[in-house]
Amino acid sequence: MGKLDIILPENLDKSIFDQWFDERFETRMAERAAAHVPSLAIIATKGTLDWAYPPFILASTASALGWDVSVFFTFYGLELLKKDLHLEISPLGNPSMPMKMPFGPQWFKDINWKIPNLVMAGMPGFEKMATGLMQQTVKNNGVASIEELRSICIESDVKLVACQMTVELFGHSHDAFIPEITDWIGAASFLPVAQKSDVCLFI
Repeated sequence: MGKLDIILPENLDKSIFDQWFDERFETRMAERAAAHVPSLAIIATKGTLDWAYPPFILASTASALGWDVSVFFTFYGLELLKKDLHLEISPLGNPSMPMKMPFGPQWFKDINWKIPNLVMAGMPGFEKMATGLMQQTVKNNGVASIEELRSICIESDVKLVACQMTVELFGHSHDAFIPEITDWIGAASFLPVAQKSDVCLFI
């Protein structure tokens, strides 16, 4: 079959045809854009209290906006999918973390305590103290807990995906994790999801 050419009458103003085509094309593209559901893929790799917030906040927000959301929890990020969360925080080696007290008068709470790494590393129980202070700060400011944010994600149909390779690497048991996990897969299975998503974030 040969090439199909559109033959227009010689007396037809081609600009009219071009205008019709452009308008038709723009309409079809607008319809396509309106029907498209945005998608977000997040790769969560960290399991500390402070790093637990970004993936759940972004996932729950995107889901509330009507996006299709998948979160792949790998390596230490798997801690965020356990039934019992015991997330801690370490200011050591984290110079951007403000060290402020969540109690006392305002002038006292405004002080940013510059504690040397040597003190943080050598003081027994410093990480637990920092974790407690962070939890109180979150509570004082009305921010949802990690458990609450995770529940919101589950209720919003966010796909929580666990890295099976990491499970085997660290000898985890499936029984230690929440039953709402969508799937247990490897990186090769999740990468196509990330490739096709409109937004992909590594956290």
